[in-house]
Amino acid sequence: MRTVPNGAGGAIPRPLFYARTSAWLGALALAGSISWATSVAAGMISGEPVVGHASWYGDEFARRPTASGRRFDPSKLTCAHRTLPFGSKVRVTNLRNGRSVMVIITDREPYARRREIDLSYGAARALGMLRQGVERVRIELLES
Repeated sequence: MRTVPNGAGGAIPRPLFYARTSAWLGALALAGSISWATSVAAGMISGEPVVGHASWYGDEFARRPTASGRRFDPSKLTCAHRTLPFGSKVRVTNLRNGRSVMVIITDREPYARRREIDLSYGAARALGMLRQGVERVRIELLES
């Protein structure tokens, strides 16, 4: 395997050519995102609630297929999570006003780094977070 050419000034050896996917995953691993997401899921599976930020998405994704294969309906009580299994039931509680809702995981997201979960429009409406867009929430795994 070829590495950085000689005389590169003490750079860390790395392959000259590598697949984009491995570079992307490598960057995530260096940033700590993969281990962080895995630890969050492990904490939830062990029964501990997770506190973090939730956002919501709606009509722009209506009728598109989700990662689980279902068609997205913004009015349903569904959500997207990075690591929890599809079909898992999760209770999400808005920490600002105390409202809570039970949602089912049907998709893989959020892609924003500091968000734990993306809620459907219907779930966000039930939590009273439509105006804010992003809220601090507590997430508890009920059934997987």
